[in-house]
Amino acid sequence: MCHTIVKELEDIKAEDIIVIPLSEKSDFADYMIVASGRSQRQINAAAERIRKLIKKKTGVIPALEGQSRCDWVLIDAIEIVVHIFQPQVREFYNLEKMWSANLALDMENEGAETIL
Repeated sequence: MCHTIVKELEDIKAEDIIVIPLSEKSDFADYMIVASGRSQRQINAAAERIRKLIKKKTGVIPALEGQSRCDWVLIDAIEIVVHIFQPQVREFYNLEKMWSANLALDMENEGAETIL
């Protein structure tokens, strides 16, 4: 499912997509996906497409947070948490640094980076 979400984010032109494996770091999710959008409109559209994709694939409607402002939207798909930020908000919170400083290309070569 993680690669499917990354592919969908790539298709809608999300930028700087990072996949962070969490299974050995946390018990709230297996993966965190972080991406940037250029505008509130793009972030809202990306969040809706990801929500619909997850519902279609799993039958579960994921929880969305932050959709009213669309400067940071969180999609909670239980084992995968997706964050879509405006670049300045992403830089402020810097989740990538919080979870790890080592970046490596995604092993599946999906175009996203994986934080180890």
